[in-house]
Amino acid sequence: MKNSPLRRIQNWPERAHEAGYSVKALAGGCGVSVRVLEMFFTSARREPPRRWLKRLRMERAIELLRDGSNVSETADCLGYHDRSHFSREFKKHYALAPKRFAASTWREETAPFSHSAT
Repeated sequence: MKNSPLRRIQNWPERAHEAGYSVKALAGGCGVSVRVLEMFFTSARREPPRRWLKRLRMERAIELLRDGSNVSETADCLGYHDRSHFSREFKKHYALAPKRFAASTWREETAPFSHSAT
């Protein structure tokens, strides 16, 4: 794996998004088999590609929700065909429903503006 062409790839997050956070599609986009991609990730990144993709997807969900996307928009952007599936995955990962996260983020961001200066 030391001379693997996968080591030269710099834009992993963009490739992951383009692949719909799918291991099979990511491997195909890189021109390798799923098994080669799994061996590369386990060796170079110390985690399987499926785990990395899930973590990356959830991190992107946080960014989208903080930037004002609603749950449906976030699910669509991240390639979920079912909003409830996204909500279950988010809650499993963060122990908080995405709608509650978005609401709490909005309150935190607007809190300084909700008080008038006296």
